[in-house]
Amino acid sequence: MSTLEQGDRLDHYRIDSLVAESGMAWIYKATDVQTGSAVAIKIPYMEWESDPLFFNRFKREEAIGQKLDHPGVMKVHEDADRSRVYMVMEWVEGQLLRQILTDQKKLSAERATRITLGICDALGYIHSQGVVHRDLKPENVMVDSEDRVKLIDFGIAGSARARRLTYGRFTKAMGTPDYVSPEQIQSRRSDARSDLYALGVMFYEMLTGEMPFQGPNPIAVMNDRLLNNPIPPCEVDPEVSLQLQEIIYRALERDPANRYPSASEFARDLQSPAQVEIRERTALQDWKVRRTDRPKKILAYVMLAMIPIAIFVLLLVAAKRG
Repeated sequence: MSTLEQGDRLDHYRIDSLVAESGMAWIYKATDVQTGSAVAIKIPYMEWESDPLFFNRFKREEAIGQKLDHPGVMKVHEDADRSRVYMVMEWVEGQLLRQILTDQKKLSAERATRITLGICDALGYIHSQGVVHRDLKPENVMVDSEDRVKLIDFGIAGSARARRLTYGRFTKAMGTPDYVSPEQIQSRRSDARSDLYALGVMFYEMLTGEMPFQGPNPIAVMNDRLLNNPIPPCEVDPEVSLQLQEIIYRALERDPANRYPSASEFARDLQSPAQVEIRERTALQDWKVRRTDRPKKILAYVMLAMIPIAIFVLLLVAAKRG
């Protein structure tokens, strides 16, 4: 249940409405009474405010948001005078890309390309600042009435130089299963190319209305991603051009070394699809072969990711008993 209602005051902000619940926090639309401007306020659930692991993650998200300054990235405002833990962000008019896809199922090639180019631009900027998003998905992209985008929710973002996540594991160890890259599943180093993989999945989804890898549960989805090739977009929707299909395949290469090396390279092909060379790919012939002979290995990866959760629970129990 929300702790604040319309008209309540939080320091010099007036609460207008509760707009969403994100992870372990409420998101409110509010008005800065000193400037009259609309803002978004993210407030952790009360039970998490005093948790040190969550607090570190929350402060990291805030610090990253204050560092980044780009029209395609939601800005986090600096405000030292606070009576409790919360984050003040710019208010963005628009819809989540997830809501757009829910309403429309799939997008035209022109619109999907336009939105993907906007995301490429934003990713190119954050990567130049040494930041990897690590949880890129339609739920974390706002789209306005002119299809301009803003990346939101840097809760598990981190340094491009970091070998693996070292915080927030008890909630999102590897990002979201439908969009997480193979190297993240295997707890290997993730970098800017992991974000480009997630964007490739999103582009596939925008064009076809389907996911490239599927399964009855998250483990099965991750297993499918490691073992099998995606259903060719042209098989799902014959209106998808061979050039756009090739762009998707380059983004979804299982080995990061074979992927687009940067967001600008991804954008270059999107801007000039007629110049994209169509490669001969075995993935176009053997995609119907669905291998499932390594579920135990996938389970092992998941179990490894669960170790920090177990440690966190044990520490929490010990603290309560003490």
